[in-house]
Amino acid sequence: MSNLVLNDPSFMAPLMEIAFKVDDPVSCKACWILEFTAKKNLASIFPNMDIFAGNIGSVHLDPAVRPIAKICEVLMKSYFQSNDRETREAMNKIHLENVTTACFDWLIGDHKVAAKAYSMTSLLLLGRKFDWIHPELRMILEQNYQNGSAAYKARARMTLAKLR
Repeated sequence: MSNLVLNDPSFMAPLMEIAFKVDDPVSCKACWILEFTAKKNLASIFPNMDIFAGNIGSVHLDPAVRPIAKICEVLMKSYFQSNDRETREAMNKIHLENVTTACFDWLIGDHKVAAKAYSMTSLLLLGRKFDWIHPELRMILEQNYQNGSAAYKARARMTLAKLR
């Protein structure tokens, strides 16, 4: 399905429409396709960045949160680590703020470790642009560390080390 979308970009908008019908279990499958598509060609989501960034905060089913959080991580790595010109042009301040809000919600919410881990990485990178993120991220990780799973603790340790 991902290849179908990559071969015909006109399918991206309907795919996002399905992905963001957040109470429909089929949306989870659309989110998986969206993730595979974005990992193969990140630029394929850029024409629909307003739709993507404007709706990520409403995603709440765990099988949908994980792929959307992964896409956010991939976007943030492209934006901040790779300094990809295309990604930087596709994302504006409102998009970055929407990703920030969603990642904090996933990090403090009752979600599985993968979404939390992807959110940690995204927020660590977003802290380069928004000064207030790193202190908030540090506080949340330190508060939740004791009750976290082994995987959560491992990613939190790594993130906290980079914050120091």
